[in-house]
Amino acid sequence: MLEDLFKVVTTRFNGNEKTDKKAPAGNHIPKDLLYKCPRCRNVIFEEEYLAVNKVCPNCNYHGRLTAQERISLTADKGSFVEFDADMLSCNPIGFPDYDIKQMKLREQTGLKDAVITGEATIKGSPVVMGVMDSRYLMASMGSVVGEKLTRAFERATKEKLPVVLFTASGGARMQEGIISLMQMAKTSGAVAKHSEAGLLYITVLTDPTTGGVTASFASLGDIIIAEPKALVGFAGRRVIEDTIKQRLPDDFQLAEFLMEKGFADMIVERKKMRSVLSHLLKLHGYMPEKKD
Repeated sequence: MLEDLFKVVTTRFNGNEKTDKKAPAGNHIPKDLLYKCPRCRNVIFEEEYLAVNKVCPNCNYHGRLTAQERISLTADKGSFVEFDADMLSCNPIGFPDYDIKQMKLREQTGLKDAVITGEATIKGSPVVMGVMDSRYLMASMGSVVGEKLTRAFERATKEKLPVVLFTASGGARMQEGIISLMQMAKTSGAVAKHSEAGLLYITVLTDPTTGGVTASFASLGDIIIAEPKALVGFAGRRVIEDTIKQRLPDDFQLAEFLMEKGFADMIVERKKMRSVLSHLLKLHGYMPEKKD
């Protein structure tokens, strides 16, 4: 397979064999032409990888999506209306260069922070959605992430809407100190009020979901879904092994291990996620809105 792939690449960049046209000397293969799966090491064209929504066709590895890609795959076209789009975090503890780093990330990613929240429909059923994006400081939870999610739950509670939240995070944001840790309690409180109102909350755990996010709102869903082989945990594997002086199972903290232990309710492939979410919403009474 690799030999065939190499022939296609060299043909494409050295010129067409029929016309014998040659590419300029020193022409290099673009970095975004090929994709190498980090799990199975299989190499495919980047365009083929993107065509199947960043899922490796060889080993079913589910790559990381941007927040906008996730919204496009999940919500009905044109239905997503963002909440709190201009909310920005400050530098509460004066962490060195934190402001500069955030400014660069905003330019690079087009994001204001690590989560996008809003209202949308999924196959007609109205929901409040939240999507975390690992490109922004590994989707760490700071004051803006906590505030936007809290407001999203409060709005969902007021409007009697379900919440679907796609999680991905490296944990609490150390650059904001204790303020980042306070978001665990704040978001959990908002989730509790939403639950007390008898409303549905679905979490979708994507790779990776770790640290304070796992220890708070990511684990509080009425229904917890995970993508295949997603890494989900609190502390890192090495830290745990060094603490307990034991070797952990090879599949420890993977989605399949979590489901076996009762932490997750189901594992859903990306291509089926939208349909599964739609069915769950309808089963809980959130039917598509009737058009006049």
